[in-house]
Amino acid sequence: MNVLDIKKLTKKFDDFIAVDQMSLSVAEGEIFGFLGANGAGKSTTINMIAGLLRIDDGEILLLGQNIAKNSRFAKMNIGIVPQDIAIYEQLTAYENVKFFAGLYGLRGAELNNRVEEALEFVGLADKAKSYPKNFSGGMKRRLNIACAIAHRPKLIIMDEPTVGIDPQSRNYILGSVKKLNEMGSTIIYTSHYMEEVEEICTRIAIVDHGKVIAEGTKEQLKAIITNTKDVWLEVKSTEAIDTGRLQAIPGVNAVDVEENRVKINSSVAVSNLNKIIQYMISNNIEIRSVEEQAPSLETVFLTLTGRNLRDTAQ
Repeated sequence: MNVLDIKKLTKKFDDFIAVDQMSLSVAEGEIFGFLGANGAGKSTTINMIAGLLRIDDGEILLLGQNIAKNSRFAKMNIGIVPQDIAIYEQLTAYENVKFFAGLYGLRGAELNNRVEEALEFVGLADKAKSYPKNFSGGMKRRLNIACAIAHRPKLIIMDEPTVGIDPQSRNYILGSVKKLNEMGSTIIYTSHYMEEVEEICTRIAIVDHGKVIAEGTKEQLKAIITNTKDVWLEVKSTEAIDTGRLQAIPGVNAVDVEENRVKINSSVAVSNLNKIIQYMISNNIEIRSVEEQAPSLETVFLTLTGRNLRDTAQ
């Protein structure tokens, strides 16, 4: 079952087409990476899903229901963690979460229980009576998440939730994303930190010029730009290495020897590392380290969207 279906979605600002007949689906239980450079249409799309921008053409279905026709249903089932921290510093952490949870119709004991539950989840239960003005950036980000999840939405949109925070807070938030997913939430995750997306996302879409230009698992996306990988072996000595015999191993395309290192270019479709290592062992070549280098998600992103700087504001 799909939690979200976007069909030929279009948004224009005067003569500029920000989103151009975009179509994509997010299945229940996914952590869906949504990536795009500045001006690609990512933020505009998120704002339309959240109901903050009017749709010019196409439709967005949430759990099968058109959000333009069922705005209250959409509101109750979507949680937004915005890139810009949206909390009130004159309210305590508890009061912030209670305010936002109350917007979704929660009342009385249920409201109070959900607030406590959300603060506990993000590790701020002991700061319930404290004011955010005294919080670190990471604590504010975590409070932002608590405000978005207290009503237990089916779909959570996290827009750059780890911008400008320390590594410990980042790790805590990434762990929270995984835990929310394990608890049944479907998540759309945007970030410019490609290592985060590689770590947590089950499927990824890359958008550019208002369209989805690539979609799939990280392995499928990497296969778009190359079907090979490099294996580097650091050895004690390269004197006994026969490059011809190494190249005869299935999947090996090329072998380069330099000082105490051997670079082997190989097909990603063939699992042959064990045969490469066995060759070294059988010829008494001492291996000091082995490293496989496949293209990163960042390489894929830059290859597909270009390497030039973009300063376009949406």
